[in-house]
Amino acid sequence: MAQLRLGFWQRVAVMLVLPVMTALTKKAWIGRENIPPSGAVILVPNHVSHFDPLVVAHFIYRSNRWPRFLGKASVWKVPVIGYLLTKTRQIPVERGSTEAAKSVEALVTALNEGDAVVIYPEGTTTRHPELWPMRGKTGAARLALLTGAPVVPIATWGPQTIFDPRTNKLKLRRTDVVVTAGKPIDLGRWAGSAPTRPVLEEMTEAIMLGVRDLLAEIRDGEPPALYDRPARRASTSEDAP
Repeated sequence: MAQLRLGFWQRVAVMLVLPVMTALTKKAWIGRENIPPSGAVILVPNHVSHFDPLVVAHFIYRSNRWPRFLGKASVWKVPVIGYLLTKTRQIPVERGSTEAAKSVEALVTALNEGDAVVIYPEGTTTRHPELWPMRGKTGAARLALLTGAPVVPIATWGPQTIFDPRTNKLKLRRTDVVVTAGKPIDLGRWAGSAPTRPVLEEMTEAIMLGVRDLLAEIRDGEPPALYDRPARRASTSEDAP
C-alpha cells in the first residue's frame, strides 16, 4: 500500500489530533478494507457525538485516505480552527442560503479529483433518545447521482461516552470506541435517474438503512425504524449535504 502523501498543514493536523485520540480512545476498527485505497468515494457516518468526527477522521486516515469533511461554515469563522480547516482541505457549507449550491460544486470537484469526501447525512447529531440514526438529508444521494462515486457507510459507537449530546457532558477519560465501514451501498437501480425528490428520498432511505444496520452490528441490538427528525421551518438548505 502506497504511503499517504500529506502537505505541511495536513501533517500539523495529524500531529495535533493523533495524541488526543491515543489518549482518549481504545479503538476497535472493522472493515477498513471496504474503503477504496484510491479514487472518489462518499463516506457516510452516523453522528452520535460532536467528538465522533475526530474518531471517524482517525479511522479514515489510518485507512490511508485523507478525509475531506463537509462542515458548517460558522466553524470556519473561529480563529485558528477555521484557518486549519481551510489548509487541511475541509469544505464549508452555508446552510439555509444560496451558498449551499457552491458547497455542492466544491464536493463534486473533490470527487472528480478522486478524493474521499465525508458527509454526515443526518446533518447534525441524532435526536433519537438512544442515539439510533435519524432520517437523512438528500445531499449524499444527490452527489452519488452527479458523480457516480460509491457510497460507503460508516458506523461508530463510543464517542458519546466522551461527549454525550443529550446531556452536554464531557468526560475526558480513555474510552472504548468502535468504528466499522461496510461495503458500498447498492444504489445501482437509480443510476442515470434524474435527481427528482422521490428518487433522492428513496436513495437517502437506502443510505440511512445501510448506516443503521451497520450500527446495529456493533451495538448488538435490534435497530428501530429511522427516527423522524423534529419538525422545523422549511429552508433552502433542505437539499444541502
